[in-house]
Amino acid sequence: MADTTTIKHVASPLARQTLLDGDLTRPVAGKRPIRILPWLQVVKIGGRSIMDRGADGILPIVDELRKLLPEHRLLILTGAGIRARHLYSVALDLGLPVGSLAPLGASEAGQNGHILATLLAPDGVSYVEKATVADQLAIHLSATRAVVASAYPPYHSHEFPGSRIPTHRADTGAFLIADALGAAGLTLVEDVDGIYDADPNAEGGDKAKLLGDVSAADLARHSGTLPIDRAMVEVMANARHIARVQLVNGLKPGRLTAALRGEHVGTIIRTGARPAEV
Repeated sequence: MADTTTIKHVASPLARQTLLDGDLTRPVAGKRPIRILPWLQVVKIGGRSIMDRGADGILPIVDELRKLLPEHRLLILTGAGIRARHLYSVALDLGLPVGSLAPLGASEAGQNGHILATLLAPDGVSYVEKATVADQLAIHLSATRAVVASAYPPYHSHEFPGSRIPTHRADTGAFLIADALGAAGLTLVEDVDGIYDADPNAEGGDKAKLLGDVSAADLARHSGTLPIDRAMVEVMANARHIARVQLVNGLKPGRLTAALRGEHVGTIIRTGARPAEV
C-alpha cells in the first residue's frame, strides 16, 4: 500500500504570489483566453430607445431578427427602459442603497426580454435566465438559432457603491458577456445613428458631428452625454476578445442586418483588446 502520510505539493507559478499584482500574474495570465463561442453574435436591444416605443419600435426589429436567424446564431440581450427609471426614483426617495436598485433595473430588462422572446417564440426562440447563459448557452444554441436574456450584469447586491444609480447597466453587461464568451461581435441597437461629438438634442446640436469610428480611450475623455453606459467604456480597456463594438440605429430597417454582415453603418467603438503578452 502506498504511503499517504506525506504532504503532497502541487507546483504552481502563482504560489506565494499576490494575485493582485499584475506584474507577477502577467506571465501566467497574460495569454489570450480560449474563445468559448467564437461563432456567436451578441445583439443588445435598447430598452428606452426601442422597447419603450411599443409595436412601432419592436415589431420591425423582431422581423429583422427573424430574417437573420438562418445567417447567425444570436444571443439577444435587452435593456431596461422608463419603468426602471421610475423604480430608481421611488427607491432613491426611500433611501435604498445602490445594491437594491440594481436588481430592480435588471427585473425590467428581463421583462423586456420576455416580450421579445415571446414574439420570436414561433421561430424557436425563448428567454433564458443569467445562470443558463453562464452554464448552458451552448446546448441551447445547438437546438435553436437564438435565445434572449437580460443585458444587465448579475451584480445586484454586489453593485459597486460609488454611485446612487447602478453604473453597470445593460450596455456594460452586454459587453462583459460578449467578451467573456469570446463572441464574434457585439452590436448595440439604439434609436440614434451613432455617437456624436456633442449632444445633437441640446442647443446648437445641429452642428454635432457623427463619430463614425472612435476609440474607447477617446470616449473616456468625452465630456458630453453618451448614448451608451460610461461604465462600458471603462471596461473596454480590459477587453480580451472583442476588438470593436458597433452602435446602430434600430429604427432604420436594415442597419442591424448590415452591421452583422460586417458593414459600417453606425459608430464603431475600438476597444483595448490586444494580442496576448508572452
